[in-house]
This record gives sequence, C-alpha cells and structure tokens, in this order.
Amino acid sequence: MIASGALKPGFSLPSERDLSKQLDVSRPSLREALLILESRGLLQARRGGGYDVTDVTGPIITDPLVHLLQRHPSAIDDILELRHGLECIAAQFAALRATDKDIKKLGSLVASMRKRKGEFDPFEDADRDADFHMSVAEASHNLALVHVTRGLFNLMRINMLRSREALYHQQDNVGLLDEQHGEIVKAIAARDPVAARKAANLHLSFVQASLREVTERQTSKAAVRSKRVPAKQQEDAGDPDGVAGDAP
Repeated sequence: MIASGALKPGFSLPSERDLSKQLDVSRPSLREALLILESRGLLQARRGGGYDVTDVTGPIITDPLVHLLQRHPSAIDDILELRHGLECIAAQFAALRATDKDIKKLGSLVASMRKRKGEFDPFEDADRDADFHMSVAEASHNLALVHVTRGLFNLMRINMLRSREALYHQQDNVGLLDEQHGEIVKAIAARDPVAARKAANLHLSFVQASLREVTERQTSKAAVRSKRVPAKQQEDAGDPDGVAGDAP
C-alpha cells in the first residue's frame, strides 16, 4: 500500500489492534512487519505510539534540485521544463485511467480556487495549485509518475508561489489560470487524452512564457540600477564633501 501510493507520506497508521483486524493478521506478526518497514525507512514511530508513513522519494529527488537552484538560480526554467513534461504525461494518463472519485476531487479543487474571497493570496493559491497538479498525477494511476511527482512536491510549491507572485502583477492572469485548470479537468472528465495533454501543455506554456517575461523585466531593471551606481560613485569621488566647488 505504501509502494502503490495508497498510503501517502505523513499518513498515520491505525493502532495495532485496529490494523491487525483490518489486515486479518495476528498482532505479533503485524508488529514484526511494522518493525521491518521502520528499519527500511518506510515508517517512522510516533511519540506516544503508532507509526507514520515517511516520504522516501521526496528528499532523494528534491535535494539535488534544491542545491542546483541555490548554485544556479537560472535553472528554475529547467525545473519548469521538467514540470511541463511530467504534467502533460500525467494529464494524458489521467484521461485514460481516472476514476469518478478522481474527477470529482479535481473538480472540487478547481472550484475552490475560483471561490476566492477578498484579495488574491499567492501563498494560499500556490498550495491549492500544487494540490491540483499532484491530484492529476495521482489520477494517472502510474506508480512511478506519482512517486516522482510527489518527490517534486515541495519544490513545486516554491515554484508555484514564485509563479503566482509574478503572474498576479496582472489581475487578468488569475482568471486565465483558473480557466486553464478547468480545461484540464474537462478533458480528463471527457476521457480525451489528446485534449488533456494539449490543455496541460497550454497551461505550462503560458506559465513559462509569463515567468520569462517577468524575469527579463527584472533583469532589465537590475541592469539599469547597476549602471546608475558607478555614475553616482564617480560624482561622489569628484566631490568628497558632497558640495560642488566653484569652477577655477
């Protein structure tokens, strides 16, 4: 159940008594199995008793990427390209394999994003955005894809927060993002893998293009500021007291 993704990281297992009844095994056999899973790093003992499912794939996948971004901030575009490929595949498979429960969950997530109250909150929307894309991956029912996407989950949240903060400078973008999510769900519900992949591709292409535009604008402003600083330093160097002297 852990390997299949049915039990997600952070999930708290029932008590030994309840779990032994659910699995129809003796408590000694169950206890031995739990200790084996703990020794393999799949479970973590809770204070006060019980076990939680650990995030095994997350650090393996995200740690190298986090270090990459720290050394090379420009690599964020590479992360977006990775997201782009993964999510197009996820949407395609979700259209082929999603259950009615999966589709209902996706529809609810899109509806919750559209029911914002007051000012737009990039932090809250980034969480909902990450939840939505993670749910698309889970609806693909591809075990490898689910694990890889879950490993990128925290990195995706950071990326989506940056995306939302950048895109929210233009209010129209908020509605466009909601519409794009809706089109992905619509294609999945229609069991149309081609349309689902196309909708996901359009969404990620829009995000990438918008972020590149924002990045270029910020780079341009930084370049202008850097040119002004040396000029100011030259002025100060020629006038130590900060007051212009009389011409000779």
